[in-house]
Amino acid sequence: MTDPKYRRVLIKISGEALAGAQGTGLDFDILNNLSAIIRRCVDEGVQVSIVVGAGNIWRGVKNGAGKIDRTRSDHMGMLGTTINALALADVLEQHGLEVRVQTAIEMRQFAEPYIRLRAIHHLEHGRVVVFGCGTGNPFCSTDTAAILRAIETDSDIALLAKNIDGVYDKDPRKFPDAKKYESVSFDSILEGHLGVVDSTAATMAYDNDLPVLLFGIDDPENIYRAVMGEHVGTIVRK
Repeated sequence: MTDPKYRRVLIKISGEALAGAQGTGLDFDILNNLSAIIRRCVDEGVQVSIVVGAGNIWRGVKNGAGKIDRTRSDHMGMLGTTINALALADVLEQHGLEVRVQTAIEMRQFAEPYIRLRAIHHLEHGRVVVFGCGTGNPFCSTDTAAILRAIETDSDIALLAKNIDGVYDKDPRKFPDAKKYESVSFDSILEGHLGVVDSTAATMAYDNDLPVLLFGIDDPENIYRAVMGEHVGTIVRK
């Protein structure tokens, strides 16, 4: 029997992925599929934390641009991540997992405040930790939050589940001849402006020598494959 490749992982799941084909709101079939896969990972002994986005509810940069203050718009996005975190936590619990939601903005009636050592304590006791509110700061993406939390919790890797199945030299939705990379350096991501992860997140991962795996969430099984060490998506490292 194959052992997992990673002992502790952080998974970033975008809000768009939670919406599915409907584009907005929550698709509970997807939540159930994701929860079943995460349960399998935990059953293998892997410690799992999750950062969720909010694109299915509100995208601060896109939805608020030119209409409301950027800081307030980003705060609205943080609230959207909390809605997603609570929904995912509930479905994970339905799959028999112990879950803790921690938010970077305090809302004690809903969740624990983010405390690094408490999060690590939960992970060491087999609980899944779902992080909401991003970093708690405007002008920071949830990709940046994912890298930050992965570094803070001493995760072995950050798994970024995207709507695209890896890193390409150009947009594969526009260019049929786009080339997919099996591995790529952070320098290439930054210098090539490849757009798969924002520059702040890429720089933070580079500075802290954190490997990042980008892969498609269209097949949730990819999460389990990645944890077990199978090749999926594109690995980004120094």
